[in-house]
Amino acid sequence: MQKIIVEGGGCLSGEVRISGAKNAVLPILCVTLLADAPVRVSNVPRLHDVLTTAKLLLGLGAGVVHEGDVMTVDPRSVSSHVAPYELVKTMRASVLVLGPLLAKYGVAEVSLPGGCAIGSRPVDLHIKGLQALGAEIVVEGGFIKARSEGRLKGARHVFELVSVGATENVLMAAALAEGTTTLENAAMEPEIVDLADCLNAMGAKISGAGSARIVVEGVEKLHGCEHAVIADRIETGTFLVAAAMTGGRVTATHARPDTLDAVLDKLREAGAEVVIDGTNITVDMHGKRPRAVNITTAPHPAFPTDMQAQFMALNCIADGVGVINETIFENRFMHVNELLRLGADIRVDGHTAVVRGVERLSGAPVMATDLRASASLILAGLVADGETVIDRIYHLDRGYENIEAKLGALGAEIRRVD
Repeated sequence: MQKIIVEGGGCLSGEVRISGAKNAVLPILCVTLLADAPVRVSNVPRLHDVLTTAKLLLGLGAGVVHEGDVMTVDPRSVSSHVAPYELVKTMRASVLVLGPLLAKYGVAEVSLPGGCAIGSRPVDLHIKGLQALGAEIVVEGGFIKARSEGRLKGARHVFELVSVGATENVLMAAALAEGTTTLENAAMEPEIVDLADCLNAMGAKISGAGSARIVVEGVEKLHGCEHAVIADRIETGTFLVAAAMTGGRVTATHARPDTLDAVLDKLREAGAEVVIDGTNITVDMHGKRPRAVNITTAPHPAFPTDMQAQFMALNCIADGVGVINETIFENRFMHVNELLRLGADIRVDGHTAVVRGVERLSGAPVMATDLRASASLILAGLVADGETVIDRIYHLDRGYENIEAKLGALGAEIRRVD
C-alpha cells in the first residue's frame, strides 16, 4: 500500500496552480446524463473519484472520452439505469445519478452509497425531494429503487436540513420536470452555482442558485454544451494553510477568491498577509508563527467543514489556544488521534476540540482516516521535526491532484513510496 513521506522543517515558497473542484465536477459529470447530445467538460481534475464516475457512466452505457483535463460524455447510448454497489461503495457522490436517470428515463436503481467514514449522511433528504416531484421510491436489497409514470412534476419542496447532495440531486431532476419547482432551504455552495450554470448552458431555466431559494422552470429536453469546472476552493485553502503553517509565501493561481471568504478571513486572523489579484491569491507569513484561531463549521457561506482538519493542523503549531466546533459531521475528529502521535495538544469534548499550540511537532508514522484528514497530516508533517510517514493515502487521491508534486514544487520535502 502506498505511503507519503514528509520531511519537516522547510518554508514553502512559490506558485501553485489550482485544479478543478472535486465537489463540482462529480455532479456535473452526472448531469450530462440529462442531455440529448455530448457534453464537453473542461478543467477536470485527475482524481480517483473522477475516474470512478467515468466508470459509472460507462457502465450505464454512456460514451466517455478523457483527454488531458477535458472529459466529453455522450449520454445518447445509455442503456442501463442501475448504479452497482461495486462502484457506489467507494464514492458517495455516485448517488447523484439518481435524479438524472429518474428524470430522463423514468427509472433508476442506485446502490446505497459509501465514501469517507466521517459520519451519518443519510439519503433520506434526496429521496424526500424526489418524492415531492412525484417519484415512487423504495429502498430494498441495498438499493434505492425509483420510478416515475411520465415526467416528474414541479413542486415546492423545503429541505429539512441544508444538504449539498440532496439539493444537487433534486435540482437536476427538476430541470426536466413538468412545471415549476421551488427549492427552499437549498444549499448555497459555489458548487451548486456551478452545476446550475452547466444546466443553464444545456438549456435549463434555473434562477436563484447560490441562495437558499432556487426556482427551476422545467423544460422538455436539454442539449449538449461546453462547461469549465470552477477552481477547487478546498485545494486552494489547503495550500494557503500550508504556507501559513510554514511561515512561507505561496500564490495560488487560477483560483476563485470569491468562494473563500470565510477561509481567507481566518488566515488573516492567523496573522497572514492575504493579497488577491484577479484569480491569484497570495498568502505571506513573513516567516512568522501563526496565531491560533477559533473555527465553527457551518454550511456555506460560513466556514467549510472540508477545511476544519487543515486549520486544526495549523492550530497545533500556532501561538495560543484555538477552539474548533464541528457542526456538520459527528465523526470528523478522527484525525485528532493521529495528530496527537505527532505531539499535538488537543482535547476533544463531543463536537468541540480545544487545541493548544506547541512550538514543535515530531515526525511519526500516522494513518489517514479520510480525505481531508489525509491533508491535515501532510500539513502537520511539513512542520514536524524529522520524518512523518502517512499510511492509507488512497483517501488523498480521491480529492487532491498530484498533491506531493505540487507541494514539492513549493519546496516541501515530500515523496510517495510503495
